[in-house]
Amino acid sequence: MQRKDFLKLGLAAAAGSLVPFRSGLAQALTGGGSKTKLSVKVMDLKLQYAWGLSRGTWTTRRNAFVKIERDGVAGLGEAAPIARYNENAEGAAAFFEKARPVLERDLWGYAVRWNELEALAPTEHAAKAALDMALLDWVGKKLQIPVWKLLGLNKDGALKTTYSIGIDEVPVMQEKIRAYPDFSVYKIKVGTKDDRKIIEGIRAVTSKPLRVDANEGWKTKEEALENINWMAGLGVEYVEQPMPAEMIQDFAWLKERSKLPIYADESLMKASDIPRIAPYFDGLNIKLMKCGGIQEAVRMVAMARALGLQLMIGCMVETSLAISAAAALTPLFDHADLDGNLLSATDPFKGVKTVKDQLVLNDKPGLGVEGSVW
Repeated sequence: MQRKDFLKLGLAAAAGSLVPFRSGLAQALTGGGSKTKLSVKVMDLKLQYAWGLSRGTWTTRRNAFVKIERDGVAGLGEAAPIARYNENAEGAAAFFEKARPVLERDLWGYAVRWNELEALAPTEHAAKAALDMALLDWVGKKLQIPVWKLLGLNKDGALKTTYSIGIDEVPVMQEKIRAYPDFSVYKIKVGTKDDRKIIEGIRAVTSKPLRVDANEGWKTKEEALENINWMAGLGVEYVEQPMPAEMIQDFAWLKERSKLPIYADESLMKASDIPRIAPYFDGLNIKLMKCGGIQEAVRMVAMARALGLQLMIGCMVETSLAISAAAALTPLFDHADLDGNLLSATDPFKGVKTVKDQLVLNDKPGLGVEGSVW
């Protein structure tokens, strides 16, 4: 599907007219003949390395998993809650339980079900993302087609992913680069007083292109501009969320003077945020865990393209379950940062593969994921 054609589809979706695909097979499989069984699991994911950002460091991440079963088919979903938005795994699990009445309804009406999930609470975006991917996983399995095909996409359009290097002592960050030599681009976390030392240390071990994420770590527009323009001469392609989200007016000043494109991350969550922030950024980082799932991400893509913005799809620390859901959308994006499963020391699922740095989608139905946490 060409981008202009998908844009028309996405704009229709934003207007609420996206309806589930119903083939002859779908008509035969009504999905309404039995009760929905809901299974929930909360578990810690141990990380390969300490994961450092400008606002903290973690050695484990706690995610919530959900399974919806009906008519002998199970749909799987994963929530990687974001503390920045006051979310946690226990809250996601509680939301799964709250959503039981919605999940007892017709699962073929997944667009309507998403709207009902959205109405249950103004927050719990990661939990909504998990339920959305579980619904689409179920529908894809019932139709015996992968989610990327359900969305009208081509798996050959899947992107390469960056590998993210969390903030740490410079020798440890250099070790991470050496441990993953097959990636053609690295994403470097910054936002500290040692940022120049970090970038110089990375440059000492690789000449490959870099993308930089400050996670709101630079607190003034002057500090952000000085750092960005210094990095522009060191092979950095663009900078993600240099300043706190609430400094939106300062982003206009920064964009006008920056030598590098600026991408928004914490400055947006949903499609409704895009018109407000679009003038201040060159691109957006869309994450399923922030926006509430695949369906909302599709709407965001359509709106962002209409406003001329570049797009990357990102992730949190996630297993191959959630990464596979995001990877199915990569043909719609310009860049991908989908390495959350590579950051974990253990991954209970198998789905999308990362061959060197290329994301490889499979032809299995639904999200194309195997494995279990139950």
